[in-house]
Amino acid sequence: MKESNQPIPPNEYETIVKHVPVISVDLLVHHNGGLVLGKRMNAPAEGEWFVPGGSVLKGETRQQAVHRVAEEELDSDVLIDSVLGVYDHFYNTAEVDGANSKQYLATAYVVTPIENEITSDSQHEKLEIFNSPFPDFHNYIERYIRDLQKNGFQY
Repeated sequence: MKESNQPIPPNEYETIVKHVPVISVDLLVHHNGGLVLGKRMNAPAEGEWFVPGGSVLKGETRQQAVHRVAEEELDSDVLIDSVLGVYDHFYNTAEVDGANSKQYLATAYVVTPIENEITSDSQHEKLEIFNSPFPDFHNYIERYIRDLQKNGFQY
């Protein structure tokens, strides 16, 4: 039974961040022959090139979260090509007062946008398509790229 797929109220989100991992989806967006990354404007990974992603809301499947996050962060729905895997992400910062770290349990999905044009949201300064050879990225993005290449994705 679907209870709620509404955003978490801020005070409840603070409690979650302080005590348990956040369940999330990361979108490895294959577009125009490259990998789409956004320059993050918020913590964690502020100022880093990172994949679009977001929390899974109560009552929402991970696949539903992929489509919602794609609409919110890319202004396009996506086709889910495959699941790359499930990853633990640990950060020594958090946007929540009183929390000095944040943990995500992220399922990484390889996706292709349905729309030819994708646009950035308020969390990203801009979106850019990257191809090999890649510059140095955040270690979690570098792991995604290695795993993508192991699975036959070429950029």
